[in-house]
Amino acid sequence: MFLCETPSLSRRALLTASGALFASATIPAFARAADARDPRLVVMILRGAMDGLSALAPIGDPDYAGLHGELALQWDGAHPALKIDSYFGLNPSMPNFARLYGAKQAIAIHACATNYRERSHFDGQDVLESGMPSPGQTQSGWLNRAIAALPKGERVSRAGGLAVGATPPLVVRGGAPVLGWAPSGLAAPTNDLTSRLLDLYAHTDPSLGAALRAGIDADQMATKQGMDAFKPGGDVAQGMQKSAEGAARLMAADDGPRIAALAFDGWDTHANEGGATGRLAQLLGGLDGAFAAFEKELGANWKDTAIIAVTEFGRTAHINGTTGTDHGTGTVAFLAGGALAGGRIIADWPGLKAADLYESRDLKPTTDLRAIMKGLLADHLGLSQTVLGNVVFPGTSSVLPMKGLIG
Repeated sequence: MFLCETPSLSRRALLTASGALFASATIPAFARAADARDPRLVVMILRGAMDGLSALAPIGDPDYAGLHGELALQWDGAHPALKIDSYFGLNPSMPNFARLYGAKQAIAIHACATNYRERSHFDGQDVLESGMPSPGQTQSGWLNRAIAALPKGERVSRAGGLAVGATPPLVVRGGAPVLGWAPSGLAAPTNDLTSRLLDLYAHTDPSLGAALRAGIDADQMATKQGMDAFKPGGDVAQGMQKSAEGAARLMAADDGPRIAALAFDGWDTHANEGGATGRLAQLLGGLDGAFAAFEKELGANWKDTAIIAVTEFGRTAHINGTTGTDHGTGTVAFLAGGALAGGRIIADWPGLKAADLYESRDLKPTTDLRAIMKGLLADHLGLSQTVLGNVVFPGTSSVLPMKGLIG
C-alpha cells in the first residue's frame, strides 16, 4: 500500500532526503513474457483541461476559424500548423509527435471525453483517474487496479508500477505495488544514517520503516540509472521532459517497473492561452519533449511501449474576453510509442456548427476515453473485457475496448 497519510514535517523531510518520496514495495525482478515482448505502458495526466481545438485543429471544418478566433491554427502564416492530415493540423510546437506520426508510432483521437459532464476540475480529474462513474467513490485508480489484475508472474505484473512526482497521482494509487520517484536536488543521506533510521523505524513505526525501505530502494535504482540528484528543468515544459526522462530510465532497467503514471499541472488556459504560440504552445512543447524523452531513454524497449496523454475535459469552442477558453467537454488524446499501429487520427467528428456543439458551447464528445484506455489495456497488457468492465472500470461493461490501437 502507499504511504497515504499526510506525513508530519519530520517524516516528509525524512522520505524526501534521498529524492524518493513514496513507494509501496520493493519491485521484484521482471519475468519476461513467453512471446519475448516486454511491454511498457505510460499514462500522462494533463491537469487543467487541454484545449483540443488548438492542440489538434480541425482546420478543414468550415466553422472552426470563426469559432476559435485568434486561437485558431492555420495552414499558412508565420506559425503554420503541422499538416499531418488533410483535415487536422497539429500545433507547431509538437514536431516530435508529427515525426512519430509519420513513422506510424503515434495516434491522435479527437472528440473524446470521459462520461463526466459537470466541468469541475477536481471532480473531472477524480473521474478520469479513478475510473469510476462519478467522483468521490474510491481512493484507488484504474491503472493500479489494472496492475493488480494482471496474471501473477506474467508480463508486467511482477514488475509493478511507477509513479513520478512528489505525490502519487490517483490513477496509480491502490493495493498493487508501485514504486515512487520524485526528482530532487537534495543530498542523499549517508549509508550509516540510512541504517540507523531503518533500525529506528523497524522498532518504533514498522509501516513507515517499510515505506522508507522502499523509498531507499527507489533511490538506489535511480542512482544505478545515473539519476542521482536528478533535477527537473527550470520551467514547466522542461520539467515535463525531465520527469519523462527520469521515468524512462527507470522503466528501461531490467528490474525496473513497466507501467508508469505522470501528472502535469497547468493546462487551465482561461486567459492569454495563445494558439500556435504562447502559453498553450509552451505546454504542448513540453508534452512533445516528454514523448521524445521516452523514445530516447527507452531505446530498444520503445518498440514495446505505448504512451497515452489525457486530460479531464476540453475547453469551449468560442474564445472568451481574455483571449482564453473556458471549461468545456470534448478534447483530444495523444498516443505515442513503437507498439502502436500509428499514423492515424481517429475521430467520429461531430462538426462545429451551432447545432452540433454540446450545450451550444463545447466540442461534442463522440468517443469515450475509457474505451481508448481499455483498448490499450486489452491489446497491450492482455486484460480481458470482463476484468476491464467489472474491476478496472467498474460498471462499464457496455463500454467496449477500442480495437486496433496496438500493432
